[in-house]
This record gives sequence, C-alpha cells and structure tokens, in this order.
Amino acid sequence: MEPQELIAGPEHERMRLDQFVAGAIAPEYSRSQAARMIKAGFVTVNGLAARAAATIRKGDRVAITPPPAPPLPPAPTSAPHIDVAFADAEMIVVNKPAGMAVHPSPGNLHSTLVDALLARFPELATMAEPDGVMRPGIVHRLDKQTSGVMVVARTPFARTALARQFKDRTVRKIYLAIVRGIVARDRITIARPLGRHPTERKRMSVRARNPRDAVSHLAVLARFADHPAPATLVRVRPETGRTHQIRVHLASIGHPCLGDPVYGGGAKASAEDADCANPTNFKRQALHALALAISHPRTGERLEFIAPMPLDMASYLAARGLETSAGTIRRWIEGD
Repeated sequence: MEPQELIAGPEHERMRLDQFVAGAIAPEYSRSQAARMIKAGFVTVNGLAARAAATIRKGDRVAITPPPAPPLPPAPTSAPHIDVAFADAEMIVVNKPAGMAVHPSPGNLHSTLVDALLARFPELATMAEPDGVMRPGIVHRLDKQTSGVMVVARTPFARTALARQFKDRTVRKIYLAIVRGIVARDRITIARPLGRHPTERKRMSVRARNPRDAVSHLAVLARFADHPAPATLVRVRPETGRTHQIRVHLASIGHPCLGDPVYGGGAKASAEDADCANPTNFKRQALHALALAISHPRTGERLEFIAPMPLDMASYLAARGLETSAGTIRRWIEGD
C-alpha cells in the first residue's frame, strides 16, 4: 500500500471518512480496517486527525499513510506443529487440532494457531492490523477444543475477499458431531437466534437479551441405541457463524455434544459421556469441522477441503462398528 493524498470531489460531499478511505484502499482492505487505520492515526483530513464517523466536504485533502510493517518475529524455538493441507500465494488451509486456540487471548497466550502459522509463514506478521492486533490472516475461527479445517488469508486482498464470502454466507461448512441421546428426526433445521448469556458472559444462549439470527441444518448419520449411554452421529451445516453456534443449538434441542464442558449438562452428563465413549473418553466436545467449500479469492475457482477424522471421534465410531473410509465421508458430506 502506497501513501495517498486525495482531494474530495462533489460526489463525496457529506460522505463518512471511513467510507471514503475504504473506497480508496479497496479491495485489499475493508471498511472496518479503514476505520482502524483512522483510529490509529494513519489518516488525516486537511492535516488534522479525524474520527471515522466524521463527514468530509468537497475540497478536503485526505492523506492516507500506510501503517509501518511490523518487524518479522524471531523464529520460535518450540512452535506448535500445524497440518497444512493447502497453501498458495493467497491463502493457507490447515487442519486445526483440538486443544489449540486460534489466536492469543487471556488464558491462551502461547501455542496458538497463529504461533504455528508465523513459525512456518513468518511473512504473515506483516498482516497485523493497524491497531497492533496479531491475528494475521484470520477470517474465521474454531473453538479451542473443536478440530478441523480452517482457511487463513495470506494477503490483504485475500483477507477481504474471504471475509466477504463468510459475511455473504457463500462458504459451505460441514461439521460432524456426536451428541448425547437418540435424535428422533432424520433432519432438523434449528433457527434460534443467539447472543451472550444473560448472566454468564462466557457462554452463549438462545435466551439472550440481544440475539442475532442463527440457523443450523442437522442430519442424522447414525444412531447408537444399543449402548448404556445412547448417542447419535450428526452432520451439521451452519448457515451463519455465531460464536459457539453449533454447540448451543445442539444443546438447545436436548442433544449436546459428548464431552462438552460448557453446554453438556454438568458433572453427571460428563460422567455419562465417559461411559458412552469407552474405551475412548472424550476430553473435549465431540465436534469436528469436516469440510469447507470456498471460492478462491483471486481466481474464483470453487474449492473444497476435507479434514481427516480426529483420532478420538474415529475410535469412538470404530468401536461401534462404523467405518470412516473416504467413501463414507464423501457420502456424509454430500448428504446421501
């Protein structure tokens, strides 16, 4: 990104500053990133700092200075390993293991997906946000204890293009979950808005005060009724991407993921999960992001990526006589 000095024309009269700047730096950067640049002081109007919501007038001189590229971090001595399924000049696709947080946060400062990516692709450090947030290329997330496929942008252009696909809901996501109890209906659409729990701020809830729309499509793949603790294998296709959406939706219909420490129903339920999963005890929610279909940010080619079944879920299914061959997984993805 090169420094720019722009003169507002009559067509820009009364336009918000962040909208004006976003138009100048698109498509590599989004409007929200433009707003962060303004807040960080990299944009001036007539030589003075301004707010993102400020309106500009004909003749205003808007200067845009690119944020300085942060120095490349030193190669870590013990970065976590990450399974890279695909990488080209624009994006990276990984199979995130359960137990790995996506980016640093309170309580998860180290051994994150971002750490693993920076160790293998150190140039990603230049993708840090103008306000210093180190989430380079992250356009969507999986919960720490959820395994599976994720796409990461490698350039500002790809970051904007991929983020738009998630916002426009053109990305197709397929999850597998093993849930408590026998799900009676073969197919269910769960359309229950989600938001922060009214009293427990780390949880999400269908009873939130200010919920946002959330839709998940559920299909039963196998029922395990002849066991001490019955369970069901389900495929879930979320239309939206709310925090904890699948876990909360499954719990809301009385069928939480096995091993879910937050939405699984407490200590008694955890004990039942352990019995049900024997000889493989789930130490996390039995939820796996199996497949992701996206359009390549540069070429537009439609691509699909599949994450191998994690050992704990594959072992559970094998103990119940259900094989997870490539043909079976393909049928699950296609809905047969």
